[in-house]
Amino acid sequence: MKDKTIDKEATFILNKVSKEGIETAWDRYERQLPQCGYGQLGLCCTLCALGPCRIDPFGEGPSKGVCGANSDIIVARNLIQMLASGAAAHSDHGREVLEVALSTATGKAHGYKITDSAKLKKVAEEYCIETSSKEDIEILKELCLAMMEEFGTIKGNLQFVKRAPNKRQEIWHNLDVIPRGIDREIVEAMHRVHTGVDNHYISILLHGIRTAIADGWGGSMIATEMSDILFGTPSLKETEVGLSTLKEDSVNIVLHGHNPVLSEQIVAAAEDKTLLDMAKEKGAKGINIVGMCCTGNEILMRQGVPLAGNMLNQELAIITGAVEAMVVDYQCIFPAILEVVKCFHTKIITTSEKAKFMGARHCEFHPENASETAKEIIKIAIENYPNRNRERVTIPSLSSRLIAGFSVETILSALGGSIDPIVDAIKNGKIKGAVGIVGCNNPKIKHDYGHVVLAKKLIKKDILVVVTGCSAIACAKEGLLMPEALSLAGDGLREVLGALKVPPVLHMGSCIDCSRILVLLSAIAKKIGVDISDLPVAGAAPEWYSQKAISICAYFLASGVFTVLGITPRIFGSKRVTELLGDKLQEVIKARFAIESDPVKAAELIIDHLNKKRNFLGI
Repeated sequence: MKDKTIDKEATFILNKVSKEGIETAWDRYERQLPQCGYGQLGLCCTLCALGPCRIDPFGEGPSKGVCGANSDIIVARNLIQMLASGAAAHSDHGREVLEVALSTATGKAHGYKITDSAKLKKVAEEYCIETSSKEDIEILKELCLAMMEEFGTIKGNLQFVKRAPNKRQEIWHNLDVIPRGIDREIVEAMHRVHTGVDNHYISILLHGIRTAIADGWGGSMIATEMSDILFGTPSLKETEVGLSTLKEDSVNIVLHGHNPVLSEQIVAAAEDKTLLDMAKEKGAKGINIVGMCCTGNEILMRQGVPLAGNMLNQELAIITGAVEAMVVDYQCIFPAILEVVKCFHTKIITTSEKAKFMGARHCEFHPENASETAKEIIKIAIENYPNRNRERVTIPSLSSRLIAGFSVETILSALGGSIDPIVDAIKNGKIKGAVGIVGCNNPKIKHDYGHVVLAKKLIKKDILVVVTGCSAIACAKEGLLMPEALSLAGDGLREVLGALKVPPVLHMGSCIDCSRILVLLSAIAKKIGVDISDLPVAGAAPEWYSQKAISICAYFLASGVFTVLGITPRIFGSKRVTELLGDKLQEVIKARFAIESDPVKAAELIIDHLNKKRNFLGI
C-alpha cells in the first residue's frame, strides 16, 4: 500500500481493505486506466447534441467539430466551463453563509450570533456603512444586504477588489477584467460556452480571468469574512489529526464537506446534557465529533475540533467500522461512500437541498431550525451506536498533533500588530519568500506526498509555507504544523518563527480561505510599495482535482502569483491556449503557471522564481 499513500494510518486501513475486498478511490482509478486521451488534452466536446465531437491531436482525423469549432475553441470552452463551476461552488457557499447571517440579523435564525463584533464593524466600514451609532445587529443586516448586491448586476463592481494593490487593480482595469457581479460573471461564462457564442479563445480565457477574480476577491472572500463575523475569526488551536481521532468507546460523528453553518451547530449540540445522557444509556462514554476535509478545517480553526483526515480519507474513516454517522453538506463528497456503508453500520446523513445522495438519510438544514436539526442528527448517530460490529472495528493509533488558526489577524497579532517583521525578515534574507500550498488529493499522485515533500523542501530553504484545505491536513498528519517541525527548516526561518513559537507551515483555513492568502499578500505588497507580482511568493496545488482548484489557480494567477500545478490541466490539445496561459499570460498579468508532478522539481522551480523576484527587488 506504500505506493498509494504516505499517510501511515491510511496505509493501516488500506491493508484491511485489501483483505476484505472493499473498493476505494484508488481501485476505481486503476480500473479507469488508460483514461481517455482526448479528454486529457481537452479535445472532447460534449456541449451540444451535434456531438460528442473530438479533435485528432495528430492531424490524421477530424480537425473541427460538427459546428466548426477547432481545438483552440474547444479547449478554451472546456477550461472556462470547469472554472465557472468552481467559482460557482465557492460563491454559492458564500451566498449561503450570507443568507444565514441575514436570517440572524432579522431574527429568523435561531442558535446564531455575532461572534466577532470588531470584524463586523471593520468590514462594514469598507462598505461605507456607518457603525458608530448603530447596534451590531443593524450593522449586520446592512452589511449582508450590501454583500448580496455584489452577486447581481446592479452595483457593477466588487468591494473587496479595492483590497488589492493599486498596481494590480490597474492591470485588471486595463484588461477590462474587473468583475461587475459574482453571479453575472459566472452566468456569462456559461453563456459564452454555449454553441455559437464566444468563438475566440483569447476572449473566452480573458472572461475566465474575470470570473476567477469574482471568486477569489468576491464570493470566497465574502464567505470567509462573514464566517469570521458569525462564528469567530480563527485563533490558535492545538489538537489531533488522523483516523485515530475516532474513539472506540464513543459515538463517532464525522462532519464532512465545506460549509460551517450546520457543523457549528452540531459541535454545540454535542455538549447538550440530554444527548450526552442518551449516549451513555446506549453504552457509549460520550459523543465524539471529528472533522473531514474542509468542513473539518472550518470547525478546527474556530472550535479546535480534531481532524480525521482529508478527501481521500473519507472512505477509510467508514472502513474503520467505528463511525456512527458521516454528516455531509456539499463538495468533495464521493458518491462511493453510499456503497462503502453497505459493509458497515454507518449512516450517511445529507443536509443540503442542493446535495442529495441516493440511499442517504436526509435531514435538511434551514437556519430557522438549525439547532433542532443538529440535535436530530446526533440522536440518529446515538441510536446507531448499538449497531456497531465491534469485531470489525479497526482504529489506527498513529495520530499527530497540530496547531491551526492562522488567520491574517492571528498572524498580525503574533507579529505585534504589524506586517513589518515579515517584511524585514524577507528583506534581510532570513525568510527567502512565501509559498501557499493549497488544493485537494488525487489518486494520480501518491496521497499527501506532493503536499508534504514540497513543503519540506521549501521550509528547508528558509521559505515560509502557508497551507489551506486538504494540503493543510496532509502537512498536519506529517507533523509539519507543530513548532517541533522547525528542526526541518533552514536557519533563518527557524530563527524568525522560533522566536514566535509557531510552526514553519501555517494552517490558514479551508479552501474557501485561500482568499486570506490574497489579503496577506496585498498587505505585504502595499507595505513594500510594489505589486503582488513583484514579491518573492508563489502558489502550488500538487494534488488538485476539482473545478474549484481551477478557479483558485486562475485567481492566484490573476492576482500576480506564479503557480505550480502537480496535475496537468486539460489544455494541451491547443498549442495557442497553452502558449497564452504560459509566457503570453506573463506579459499581460505578470504571472504564469507551470506543471510539475514531481514535488522535488516543483520546489526547484519555485525557488528559482523566488530568487529572481528577490533580485528584482534588490534584496
